[in-house]
Amino acid sequence: MTQQNNPDSANDQRREQQLRADALDYHRHPTRGKIEVVPTKPLSNQRDLSLAYSPGVAYACEEIAANPATAAEYTSRGNLVAVITNGTAVLGLGNIGPLASKPVMEGKGCLFKQFAGVDVFDIELAETDPDKLVDAIAMLEPTVGGINLEDIKAPECFYIEQKLRERMNIPVFHDDQHGTAIISSAALLNALKVAGKRIGDIKLVASGAGAAAIACLDMMVGLGVRRENVYVADSRGVIWQGREANMEANKARYAQATDARTLADIVRGADVFLGCSTAGVLTGPMVQTMAERPIILALANPEPEIRPEVALAARPDCIIATGRSDYPNQVNNVLCFPYIFRGALDCGATRITEAMKQACVVAIAALAEAEVSETVAAAYAGQALSFGPDYIIPKPFDQRLMAAIAPAVAQAAAESGVATQPIADLAAYRAQLEQQVYHTGLVMKPLFSSAKAAPKRVVYAEGDEERVLRAVQTVVDEGLAQPVLVGAPAAVEQAIAAAGLRLKRGTDYVLADPGTNDATAHALALLQSGDADAVLCGVRGNFDRHLEQVRDIIGLAPDAEVMATMNALVLEKHTLFVADTHVNDEPDARQLAAIAQLAAREVRNFGLEPKVALLSHSTAGASERPSARKMREAHALLTQAAPDLPVLGEVQGDVALMGDPRGLAAGGFAGEANVLVMPSLDAANIAFNLLKVTGGKGVTVGPVLLGAAKPVHVLGPGATVRRIVNMTAVAVAEAIR
Repeated sequence: MTQQNNPDSANDQRREQQLRADALDYHRHPTRGKIEVVPTKPLSNQRDLSLAYSPGVAYACEEIAANPATAAEYTSRGNLVAVITNGTAVLGLGNIGPLASKPVMEGKGCLFKQFAGVDVFDIELAETDPDKLVDAIAMLEPTVGGINLEDIKAPECFYIEQKLRERMNIPVFHDDQHGTAIISSAALLNALKVAGKRIGDIKLVASGAGAAAIACLDMMVGLGVRRENVYVADSRGVIWQGREANMEANKARYAQATDARTLADIVRGADVFLGCSTAGVLTGPMVQTMAERPIILALANPEPEIRPEVALAARPDCIIATGRSDYPNQVNNVLCFPYIFRGALDCGATRITEAMKQACVVAIAALAEAEVSETVAAAYAGQALSFGPDYIIPKPFDQRLMAAIAPAVAQAAAESGVATQPIADLAAYRAQLEQQVYHTGLVMKPLFSSAKAAPKRVVYAEGDEERVLRAVQTVVDEGLAQPVLVGAPAAVEQAIAAAGLRLKRGTDYVLADPGTNDATAHALALLQSGDADAVLCGVRGNFDRHLEQVRDIIGLAPDAEVMATMNALVLEKHTLFVADTHVNDEPDARQLAAIAQLAAREVRNFGLEPKVALLSHSTAGASERPSARKMREAHALLTQAAPDLPVLGEVQGDVALMGDPRGLAAGGFAGEANVLVMPSLDAANIAFNLLKVTGGKGVTVGPVLLGAAKPVHVLGPGATVRRIVNMTAVAVAEAIR
């Protein structure tokens, strides 16, 4: 079929082209690549220089020479992992070489940092000789605290990891093998509970015999699957005793004395199918021959061995997991590798043992069984998160993962005798990790998940604006909302064509022609009448003019005393929410207390627990100036109106962010504040914009309008495409609630 008479194919190609262009732009701008190395200490004067380098650095060197363990105290080594590849088996791209693999390794570094706060050096080695690779990697031991091997082809990867484990006194982990093994094993344990089967009784069939498949089988056998009940097929057919074609030691130990030669032969009567192979190898008729309540782990990516809808059509009683994020039960290595290294580094583990990997399996499986917290439920609104066929693995963005896995790994390391710095107080360690979660910069993920679960009708008042249309294209591609574009038909269509977008009227968006009416007023009227669920406006024109229209047409929420705005900032070590940045010039104490309550409510919608600081130029009555007295009064009103809300105030900004160890300010809580309520609009707006430029790299969310009767947000002329997309998710999540 030609592209001309296959519009779906043409659309797919254009979408792929757009994704490619966006991805290349993402990697190129505003800074080339995805990672950078930055100092962690000040270096602004001669004194700093004498401490950082000569002569002061000599003292740290002497301490480490006398006691090598102190390297974890005086250098970054105790929080540094090398992600290493030779580019011989990169994702679905194959042997593309070390240079072309670098974007993947940088991406892996980003995941380590974002999810678990682990720093990474990505190292791409132009070497295919296994022994030379082992020598090169082993020489890195003084530099890093752990080795993550990545995208090295089998069978060399088995040999390389084994030799490095023998030679090195730091953790060595091949994620392609063990990460997949850990997550799929957790899925297996929970699926067996749902199916009511015993692990020692099941027949397990595997498609694929590469690094991931063999590691999965080894892990599952270690957990109780009987080796004699395991059957494996690779590209040459069933692995049987006596077969010579394409065999090596790791495959040979799973050879069976059998006459079966095809996957269809061995899958008959199987309780479990494990797929680490290629798309489409498992068919509906084959699934029909499996045992009662079959478990299917179809992990080929991006296209699984069988699609869930095909498997369920063949066997409605099956439990299925894939590697895809658009189906339930995603087997995703990010559930594991950041946290297993977090625990290993923090206890000074010399290696990652089988006990540590099994502890990771058990912790992940247990988290899926645990009652879902209010925060997690809000993050994945509209999705079934109760333990059962569609929820046997936690979500990758479940904020409880680090506190569940890292302590379990650290404890197992101590019990295995490989922890050089055992963690004495695991409860305190767990609390420390929970606090660290709020610094990951994943603030938008809960809202995106909520929006995708139940997209709502979002009206874009400036429907012919290029930034809006580019954002809407992303919204459509990601399934975040049902866009309604306000604008003259010809102007909207011309803008879409000029931008080279794929948006189609009636398919991707609904057009709302305002005629001679004001576009924002028209959009708000649609919301007020119930013909839409949320509105985004203000990309053109004056913020205050748009706000007045919101006041006139939508009005205050019944339980709100005031409208205000809040902006979120994703900084390197903080996620902060700043209020009120746009609406109230000089709010009085009563208004400040109301703004704080509105902001705290919104922060909970981001999946975070609010900790409010009422900021001032003084702390705890150090000043009697009017603004300080106002913040003290606001604190008194707020604690009376919302006694369960953690509040600190009046307090200076540094105390709010560093904590209040001396207990100077009224109220208080453990850790740092994340909701900063400012005494004036000037203070809030200036602080927000300074932080955005100096620390946030432009990653912001907002302004989020608080206190309106319906979901509506005035974005402002400076809104970027990314911010419009983010605010779409915010608006949809509010409409759902």
